Amino acid sequence: MKEITASGQTVEEAVQSAIEQLDTTRDHVEVEVIDEGKKGLLGVFGSKRAIVKVKMGRNQIEQTKEYLVEVTKKLNVDAAVTTSIDGHHVTFNLAGEKIALLIGKRGQTLNAIQYLAHLVLNKDGQQYYTVTVDAEGYRKRRKETLESLAQKMADKAVRLNKKVALEPMPAFERKIIHSALQGNDTISTYSDGVDPHRHIVIKP
Repeated sequence: MKEITASGQTVEEAVQSAIEQLDTTRDHVEVEVIDEGKKGLLGVFGSKRAIVKVKMGRNQIEQTKEYLVEVTKKLNVDAAVTTSIDGHHVTFNLAGEKIALLIGKRGQTLNAIQYLAHLVLNKDGQQYYTVTVDAEGYRKRRKETLESLAQKMADKAVRLNKKVALEPMPAFERKIIHSALQGNDTISTYSDGVDPHRHIVIKP
């Protein structure tokens, strides 16, 4: 972590000097005032310069990106990680040759990586972010699969006139099912069970 000690006539002037030397902005640094300094007689005699120690703050998103590169290497996959930010939501996209290994069965490995990325990104961070970790468009394909499954299972519940329980899913996937069936007046949906076994039940 880069840090620099700077001085100035005032604390703010010293901080500004350090920020310029670090080539960053005020919201990306942590400031420690070593000496507030003093103006002195007539602003000249006995004056003492203010001294501050300024260090680069932790860039949450960059650090999480590096973490994901490290994790994928440990899984023997050489993946490129790209980032896109939309407000307070960050999407990390993984691309590479053995990408199926990072997705896992029904996206379980990818979901686990996403959970870890969320923890790393928000650990001691000043800004809270929600996270999506995607791998070459898997999330979009999975969403389409879940929406199709939702319709099939709703039809089955109505046809058999009894409850149908789906496989356990993480909260964001359950939300896709709930949303897909929201406009269907012939059934209702609710979540049952405790994580990691929490699942959706479709009821006629």
